[in-house]
Amino acid sequence: MADPDLRDLDVFVAVARTRNFRRAAVETRVSVSSLSQRLRDLEERLGVRLMNRTTRSVALTEAGELLLSRVAPALRDVGDALNQVRGLREVASGRLRINAPPPAVDLVLTPMIGPFIAAHPQVDLEIIAESGFVDIVSAGFDAGVRYGEHLAQDMVAIPLSGPQSYAVVASPAYLARRGKPGHPKDLLEHDCIRARYSSGVMHHWEFEKDGHLVKVDPPAKLISTNMGLAMRAALDGVGIWATLDGYVQEAVKSDALVSLLQDWCEPFPGPFLYYPSRRQVPPALRAFIDFVADWRKRNASRPA
Repeated sequence: MADPDLRDLDVFVAVARTRNFRRAAVETRVSVSSLSQRLRDLEERLGVRLMNRTTRSVALTEAGELLLSRVAPALRDVGDALNQVRGLREVASGRLRINAPPPAVDLVLTPMIGPFIAAHPQVDLEIIAESGFVDIVSAGFDAGVRYGEHLAQDMVAIPLSGPQSYAVVASPAYLARRGKPGHPKDLLEHDCIRARYSSGVMHHWEFEKDGHLVKVDPPAKLISTNMGLAMRAALDGVGIWATLDGYVQEAVKSDALVSLLQDWCEPFPGPFLYYPSRRQVPPALRAFIDFVADWRKRNASRPA
């Protein structure tokens, strides 16, 4: 015979505590007749009488007293657990795991992290920087960060930043030695600092001006995915470096690096935060989504 469900036990505890069917019915939000039927069903499943009841009184049997002593604390624990889980909707807490490419971490996420954690101290944040594509669901991430052309159509995506752009830079010493390129194709005659991804691919450099797209595959004097090494090499005159402008803004302002081919480096949309579904978004992720929206609003007038 099937075991009773929690609703049957909840009804039993309510009647046993109040010793009154009508008050117990109000507490459990069922009719008196339904409550009485549930209690009879419970007794039939257990094969013992739990209560002696008359039109005026309710008294527990020995079996009823035993069941009440064991079940009532357990139901309280269940109720407390459910309330605690519901409370997660109100207070952002727990671990939030995000997978993102290194440039998005360096230039977009990094300034947000301190303020976000300060605003949500009960959230433990884990950010994994990876250049390769990752299935965030199977890898156990709550969200990922990618640029628009690499987003799956079944994902919900929100912009993390305003437009970004690439910058082509070289040191004054290198340009004095080799001259300035006037067109993207001139890069084919220069030493360049490039990156090869974990897939083995070394992407062509792409430039666009007035709707005209140019792709070049310049010679690589240095290949590295380490941004610090690439920056040092560019500063030391190793070659010309094409990178996101956020990495080199300060060096260009200080004249340590010179910006090249600026009219060929048109802005493009910044990275997106993406996640699998709008339904029952984890509280920590919901807090981060709301934080990003507020962050973008407050920083709308600043460069990406």
